[in-house]
Amino acid sequence: MENSGGRRTQAERDAITVETGYALCSAAVLAALVFGAVSGPALLFDLPAGAEDLLVMAGCGLAVMLFFVRVVSVLVRFQRGPQPSQPGRTNPDS
Repeated sequence: MENSGGRRTQAERDAITVETGYALCSAAVLAALVFGAVSGPALLFDLPAGAEDLLVMAGCGLAVMLFFVRVVSVLVRFQRGPQPSQPGRTNPDS
């Protein structure tokens, strides 16, 4: 979102703030769900120590990776601007 004057309006700043908050919150929820799904069996069942450690480490690594991927993908999509309301149509009169 660029303004011709170089300065952002209050509405643009608010939109960036809301989008950043959405990106962080949705990424945190996704990371928590993935961590729980991957590490859950290690925490619920009596598994060998090596298997427990592997599942917890894999859950942590995957959660961190997906957190950053989600944040970046949401913010990049926001930078591209809004999509047309009707796919394939860019002119409102068509």
